[in-house]
Amino acid sequence: MDARMENHDGATLLEQAAQLDAADPLARYRGLFIGTDTDLSYLDGNSLGRPLKRTPRDISTFIEEGWGGRLIRGWDEEWLDLPQTIGDQLGRAVLGAAEGQTVIADSTTVVLYKLIRAALATVADPARTEIVLDTDNFPTDRYLVEGIAREEGLTLRWIEADPASGVTVEQVRDATGPATAVVLLSHVAYRSGFLADLPGITEVAHSAGALVVWDLCHSAGSVELDLDGAGVDFAAGCTYKYLNGGPGSPAFAYVNRRHLPGLQQPIWGWMGRKDAFEMAAGYEPAPGIRSFLSGTPAIFGMLAMRGTLDLIEEAGMAAIREKSLKLTAYAVQLYEAWLEPAGVELASPRDPELRGSHITLDHPAFRNVTAELWEQDVIPDFRAPHGIRVGLSPLSTSFAELFRGMAAIREQLRR
Repeated sequence: MDARMENHDGATLLEQAAQLDAADPLARYRGLFIGTDTDLSYLDGNSLGRPLKRTPRDISTFIEEGWGGRLIRGWDEEWLDLPQTIGDQLGRAVLGAAEGQTVIADSTTVVLYKLIRAALATVADPARTEIVLDTDNFPTDRYLVEGIAREEGLTLRWIEADPASGVTVEQVRDATGPATAVVLLSHVAYRSGFLADLPGITEVAHSAGALVVWDLCHSAGSVELDLDGAGVDFAAGCTYKYLNGGPGSPAFAYVNRRHLPGLQQPIWGWMGRKDAFEMAAGYEPAPGIRSFLSGTPAIFGMLAMRGTLDLIEEAGMAAIREKSLKLTAYAVQLYEAWLEPAGVELASPRDPELRGSHITLDHPAFRNVTAELWEQDVIPDFRAPHGIRVGLSPLSTSFAELFRGMAAIREQLRR
């Protein structure tokens, strides 16, 4: 029997969800997150991850014992080192980065600004006046580079990206050359979920004599990364998606150690100075990755992600990626059985290996459908003009939860 025809049987698909959950080696982690013991279907982990059940306790302990007990002594005893301590754990558990190359700071926008300006400052060839980026990158990336190009008198070379797929190695090869200074791309496309060939694109950019800055917002914590192995120059990403840092938790910056000596970022602040408490005239950058700090670290914003990093180190990114592949494959299976016949289009690659941990579905009714779904405690993410993103966080999303959410989308369309 044709698999797609068989999948029209809702009972069969529900049984499949139960079987997948029963065989899931990461299933035990789901119960560690707040809200997973309810019937709510959360399909937006790629925008904001669920909090861990340990997070209220961690924050309460910090308030009572750290902030309340140690008061300002906490800065000397631990807090000043947290951006690098947690950065090293993030590098080790998620990024494939040796210690001393990752720091927690600022927002993704600010971190990207620092990295791009720092990268440009290392380019000695005056003929390299172009920044390469793509038309479907996340808006903040595009706006940011447009502003930097205006500041520096540089030219933007746009790659016309297919919104249903993403930027390919061949496109980068065609767009780069003797005039390229920096390439800025997202590893996972925010709209389609397309997974770019990070090692291949990095190699092509380097062959053209350019530096690469990667946006890892949609891949950190859901896709295996080996930044050191791929020779990545610079990378940034947020921590409130698959790292569950909470709304507005600070971003991270990765700088390959070969670039750190002599590298200067443009936002000089006291916390990135050689001796922050010397309070002396003149700015002398701290050695290493600490120089990428500017202002006082957002300690509260770092606390929640530590729990998720502990879980990722325990579970391993290979297992997390494996579940992500199965979740998106099952989501596409449900789409083919229920939504494709209703005129919904899949705006993501069909090959699971070419996807991050979300898929996008397009239908003209989806703006209103999303609003109705939210009222029913089914929470996907709407992206204009008419896309629903189904974001699946491997540590906290079950196959049964995904089944319920996709079934609700089908029912809402029927209405």
